[in-house]
Amino acid sequence: MKSKYENMKIIYNRSKIGWYWAPLFAAFWFLLFYLVVVPSFHRMPKLKTQEDELKQPGQFIGERAENTLLRLSKIGPKIVGSAANEQVAVQFLLSEITEIINEARLDLYDIEKDVQIASGNYLLWSMVNVYQSVQNVVVKLSPKNVTSEASLLVNSHFDSVPGSSGAGDSGMMCVIMLEVLRVITKYETPLTYSVVFLFNGAEENPLQGSHAFITQHPWAQNVKAVINLDSAGSGGREILFQSGPDHPWLIKYYGKNIVHAFATTVGEELFQNGFVPSETDYRVFRDFGKIPGLDMAQTLNGYVYHTKYDRFNILPRRTYQLTGENILALVKALANAHELEDPSKHSEGHMIFFDVMGWFFVYYTETVGEIINIFVCVLVCATIVAYIWSMSSTTGMFRRRIWAKFGILAALQVCGVGLGFGLVICIALFLDAVGLSMSWFSQTWMLFGLYFCPMFFGLGILPAIYFSRTKEHGLPLAYGIQLLMHSHCLILTVITAVMITYNVRSAFIIMLCIGFYTISVLFNMATCVHKTNFLWLIPHCLCQILPFMFYTYSCYAFYVVFIPMQGRDCDSNPDILMASFTALLCILFAPFLIPLFCLFRKSKTIISLFGICTLLFMIFAATPVGFPYVEKTAAQRFFAVHTSRTFHNGDPQSSINRTDSGYFVQPVDRRPTSVNEALFTNTNYTKSENIDCDSEIMCGFPIYSSRWLNAVPNSFWVPGPEPNTDYIPTVTIIEKSSNSPTNIQYTLEISGPDHCSIFIQPLNNSKLVDWSFTKEPLEQNIEPPYYVYWSYALDPTPLQFTMEFEHESEDWSGSTFKIAVMGHRTHDDMFVEEDFREFLATFPAWAHITSWIGSYNSWQL
Repeated sequence: MKSKYENMKIIYNRSKIGWYWAPLFAAFWFLLFYLVVVPSFHRMPKLKTQEDELKQPGQFIGERAENTLLRLSKIGPKIVGSAANEQVAVQFLLSEITEIINEARLDLYDIEKDVQIASGNYLLWSMVNVYQSVQNVVVKLSPKNVTSEASLLVNSHFDSVPGSSGAGDSGMMCVIMLEVLRVITKYETPLTYSVVFLFNGAEENPLQGSHAFITQHPWAQNVKAVINLDSAGSGGREILFQSGPDHPWLIKYYGKNIVHAFATTVGEELFQNGFVPSETDYRVFRDFGKIPGLDMAQTLNGYVYHTKYDRFNILPRRTYQLTGENILALVKALANAHELEDPSKHSEGHMIFFDVMGWFFVYYTETVGEIINIFVCVLVCATIVAYIWSMSSTTGMFRRRIWAKFGILAALQVCGVGLGFGLVICIALFLDAVGLSMSWFSQTWMLFGLYFCPMFFGLGILPAIYFSRTKEHGLPLAYGIQLLMHSHCLILTVITAVMITYNVRSAFIIMLCIGFYTISVLFNMATCVHKTNFLWLIPHCLCQILPFMFYTYSCYAFYVVFIPMQGRDCDSNPDILMASFTALLCILFAPFLIPLFCLFRKSKTIISLFGICTLLFMIFAATPVGFPYVEKTAAQRFFAVHTSRTFHNGDPQSSINRTDSGYFVQPVDRRPTSVNEALFTNTNYTKSENIDCDSEIMCGFPIYSSRWLNAVPNSFWVPGPEPNTDYIPTVTIIEKSSNSPTNIQYTLEISGPDHCSIFIQPLNNSKLVDWSFTKEPLEQNIEPPYYVYWSYALDPTPLQFTMEFEHESEDWSGSTFKIAVMGHRTHDDMFVEEDFREFLATFPAWAHITSWIGSYNSWQL
């Protein structure tokens, strides 16, 4: 006679769901994503018109902001130093502000406006950022009879990069600020503190306008907090990706007052740890002003960011309303926050925060987060022990045998995770090695086959094989699958504990995963449905719906933000980033769903389909289907500078060694070879070897900003005719003196266009020990060549500075230093020669080229 356990084992092993139900099971989760998650991400309020204002005064009117942006964007590119930025845009803003003041309740508010013109220098990254006569338009709104000098700062910028009208980055934020100012001042809005609106005229330069304000403007000394508004795309929901630092009260006000929340601690920690290749004015306010704040940016359609395609007509209309309602609510709340009087009293601790699919916003202190995380970890461990104890009683098996099975399944799960992760990384490395990286850049659905499917395959194939080989011995199939998922839950619990130990606030994202799974296990144990064949699946799947939506929502948001960014990053393999993030997200939700395929007949075949799908998508990557770029909507980025080069041996006025000219081309992303055939096949153009890299600073290339430095090895030079040489920079030695036998001083004067890059390389064992600029590069021992970025807006007065060099001996024979000066005329299209236009026309339609005229001049002095 067979034992009770043996009868149960046979029933369990023979009872499987028909394989034809597996597609429906998978389809349910796909539909949940496409019908619930994606629409939730793109949900925005209806645009309110001026007729709505008559019905309900005091609300944000998106239509008016839209009309204002239309007029602002018609100005065109607004580059620092151009008439469009320094005259037209400034007058436009002043005119709008004057109109707002004329409609304002001046019996309730004092409104002051100012145009700041400032100069200065500071260290940004490894670059000395020197600015001259840049402009800011500033408005100060103060309630009548205000008793405090504290104020809130709201900042965005109206300047743009070369070739872009800047409608999304960040014209939209400027018009939203104007509308917020209008709404507050036109109606009776209670304010406790003043609000300063900074319309920043030099953010793209980079970050010069914010530095000028926070270090030099008289209103800056009373600013206690900032709301910084920027863009990395073209409209959409603005994400809060930085807060504080160390000021948890800001998140509390955000959580209580935000209308359409979009924020996560994960994004904040990613940004603060350098995963985002970008920077905002928030950094300047934090580092130089020592003020806390909220850093927010729109991220939708990042493909057009900093391109000519950043236009008014592609901005989603409802964006104005969504962002406007958020900013209006935040400004009102923070301008009445008692913490604004002295934020230093409330500067301890951090917050954990995240929105749930935009439906609601969750926030709590770091201490509360640690308590919750620890409690959930303990609950998981206790639940697993109780489950195994119950299983022993139900099956009649010895507990040590069940623990042994649990250990085997845990090892199997670790191997499955390792297999899946290994597969996606290998695919990423392979695609990059054969020149097929970024096949998902415009066709994001490619990510499913390339990285989701191999992860699903790795997580599912080993359990499927194991359970198929243990039909006649071991635990019943349902118990085995549950133990497998328990083991993964325990693995995630260990990871959570490690993250708690290292104070990683993002540990909450794993805590949610194991918490919801534990709830389903507890429910199954309480109702005893875990002892049945399939009823335990109902609470299990129900408890996985919310985590699945949350994680796929987070994943979708990550792709929306980060996929377009890979089009402007050539330093690292973008497929590694996509593969790694996909694998990490899969580890959170897939191990609680993929093992369920083992309950279906032909489970190995079903799971193998994921592997077959991966192979098919890798083939797609090698076909036109996987070509990354699409004209206008997902272009490949290049910089092209028509350059005249002069290399001097000595004195700036003579000693020319050689001259040449041509086109400097800098690919911005990981796949620069995609245009080689178009440029050099059946044309007169030839690609020159970088023969000057050993003798010239930056290989003799006209570097525009510090973001170009890492891309120099991937850049190339195409010999060509000479460009228009007006306004090429000149260097003059004003004075050369010595205070001691081992020290020598140079005073130089540089004149040229309104954007210049200056590199200084000490030679022959000399050392730069002092100069006129900030001393930070010298104090921090930054590796030469020293980089000085100089720009001016209104005042073209030549740059004059002094440098002091030190030598170990008194022998100063030979050159002391080498200096290279690159000039850039980024907004003078009338100087562009026809041959340069012909060269640009050889680029394919799907390439976006930001171009201008430049020069490179070097001297050894």
